[in-house]
Amino acid sequence: MPAPDIRFCRLCGASTEQRIPPMEDRRRAVCPACGYIDYVNPVNVVGTVPVWREDPEQPRILLCLRNIEPRYGYWTLPAGFLETGETTAEGAARETWEEAGARVEMEGLVSVLDVVRASQVHVFYRARLLDLDLQPGPETIENRLVTIDEIPWDEIAFRTVRQTLEHWVEDHARGAFGLHVGPVS
Repeated sequence: MPAPDIRFCRLCGASTEQRIPPMEDRRRAVCPACGYIDYVNPVNVVGTVPVWREDPEQPRILLCLRNIEPRYGYWTLPAGFLETGETTAEGAARETWEEAGARVEMEGLVSVLDVVRASQVHVFYRARLLDLDLQPGPETIENRLVTIDEIPWDEIAFRTVRQTLEHWVEDHARGAFGLHVGPVS
């Protein structure tokens, strides 16, 4: 994904110039009037793999059917953009509440995936559902609790969600959860 074409300074409104600032190694939008350098950095997407463990042998994962583009009508994990002023765990819990109406307790990271082409980093946490009082938010058509065998692999919205679910399933099968880091495959 190309960097946005920033034409005006966000501080003073003057026209910017694309140039390599001193002590830098890449072109940036630089304001010749006030000297402000506009850095364009990746966006963080945070979410959870929310699990209900009534039967430890058959945990059920909460999935959300998307009510928005991109990938309307496909299944996803609850996730969204991190907001200023919150930790990644707080953002993931908030997104889980907003999209699924689910209250969770965080249990540790599952994956940190670089989505370089979209200029994003996706961070997913393992999470324990505290109850089954689930209310889909406006971005979700419906919530569904699925066993591992019921995961609709061909209907998963995003590669990062699929990769995170694959890691979670593998870790569950071996009885030990780890952190999975790298680019989206």
